[in-house]
Amino acid sequence: MASRFVSVLIVLLTLAGCGKSYPPPHNLPAPVVNARVGPGDIVEVTVVGEEKLPKEYEVQPDGSLDFPYAQGLPVAGLEPKQIAQNLRAKLVEAKYLVDPQVQVKVKAYNSKKIQVLGQIVKPGPIPYQDGMTLVQAISAAGWFTPLADTNHVQIIRLVPPSQSVNAVVSVDAITDNARPDVKLQQGDTIKVDQRLF
Repeated sequence: MASRFVSVLIVLLTLAGCGKSYPPPHNLPAPVVNARVGPGDIVEVTVVGEEKLPKEYEVQPDGSLDFPYAQGLPVAGLEPKQIAQNLRAKLVEAKYLVDPQVQVKVKAYNSKKIQVLGQIVKPGPIPYQDGMTLVQAISAAGWFTPLADTNHVQIIRLVPPSQSVNAVVSVDAITDNARPDVKLQQGDTIKVDQRLF
């Protein structure tokens, strides 16, 4: 009887030790999708029927695009649709085409960054991609150091006009499938503190 009691006690203690405690769910506002381009971004411009025109262009440090018939066209802060409209107007103005069909899409947002700080293998800025999650960003930065507090990761998000929201997220809960991964937005800062011993 005593051995049975001890066995039950061991099982209960083991189960109690397995149960993890996570901080409450985060209170971050939903990420805002920002398709505006900036210096260093790579855009692909397609003019229907004009296969000889180059397709890929880098937004210059001054925020301009060096497209044929539109050298130095300011594009920083514009979305792809707005850039396409401006390029179309320039092609008509230059009398290169009467009714051009222009499509613009962003191939790489090199101007968009996320900061990853603290107990991370490679802290610093990393390129942001649309749809990026917290776990993807930490992976891109080389993952946690052995001293990282993975149960209390801070995300600092700027919210218009000039506020910032700080939320604590458990990456342990995400990797244990207890909580969904967190979608990030351009400009987020991820801060990983050292765990307390």
